[in-house]
Amino acid sequence: MTSAARRMVEVSGTEALWLLESAAQGRLVYLRREVAVVRPAVHVLQYGRLIVRTPAQEAALAGRGLLTYHADEIRVAGGTGWTVTATGPAGVITDPDEAAHHRRTLPGWAHGPHDSLVRIHPQTVSGFRLAHPEAK
Repeated sequence: MTSAARRMVEVSGTEALWLLESAAQGRLVYLRREVAVVRPAVHVLQYGRLIVRTPAQEAALAGRGLLTYHADEIRVAGGTGWTVTATGPAGVITDPDEAAHHRRTLPGWAHGPHDSLVRIHPQTVSGFRLAHPEAK
């Protein structure tokens, strides 16, 4: 089946969060010197907030205000899957007990100054399912 035979169907914010909750990995996106930086990340959705562990320097994330998180699951062979983007105010998790808990429960790629924990309060959530035309 060609890519022209596929379509993207927008999903509700609730479904997008449900899809995001089903994923374990994604990408944290932020600006540094007016250039988009994308870092791999792992996450958990907890009480409507995203807890993200990423190999980005805490100093680069502190005071950012808004952060964007993106996750997807694309099955190229079948031409199906989904993509979700969430944006909202964020802050670095500084409480030592909370940080220790999330470091135990969320696997990381790097330790030390390139290992940050961030809490994002999603205000804008958009999602799309990739489907075949016959799917409803």
